[in-house]
Amino acid sequence: MARIAQDVGELDLYGPESGDLLVIGWGGTFGALRQAVQTLQAQGKKVSHAHLRWLSPLEPGLAKVIKNFKHVLVAELNMGQLRTILRAEFLVDCIGLNKIQGQPFMVREVIEAIDNLLGGVRPAATPTATNIAEPIGIA
Repeated sequence: MARIAQDVGELDLYGPESGDLLVIGWGGTFGALRQAVQTLQAQGKKVSHAHLRWLSPLEPGLAKVIKNFKHVLVAELNMGQLRTILRAEFLVDCIGLNKIQGQPFMVREVIEAIDNLLGGVRPAATPTATNIAEPIGIA
C-alpha cells in the first residue's frame, strides 16, 4: 500500500497550505465545498479546500498540510467515516459536517458551518438523519 501511495499524485488543494480552516471532502461534495471556500476566500478568510480522490491509501500530500491548520472540517454525505479515519491517522481533531438526507450539500450550508466554526461554534456532535427509510424488521 505504501508503494501505491507514491503513485497517487498530488493532493487537490485549493488555497494556501496553512491557515485557519482546512475543508476536506471527497466524491460528490466537490462543487459545494469549492464554491463555499472560494466565496469565503474572497471575503478575506484563511480557508482552503482539499478534495481527496483516494481514500485507501490516503493521498500522501494530505499529511504535509493537515497539521498546518487551526481547524479541520470534514464534510461528508454520510455519518463521518472519513473523519474517523483522519482523526486516527493524523491525530488531528477533525470536526464533522455530515448530511444524511439523500441530498447534496448546498453552498450556503457549507458557508454557514465554516462561518460558525471560525466564530467558535462547533457543528452539532451528532448529525441529524432525516428522510431515511425505517429498517424493515424480519420476524
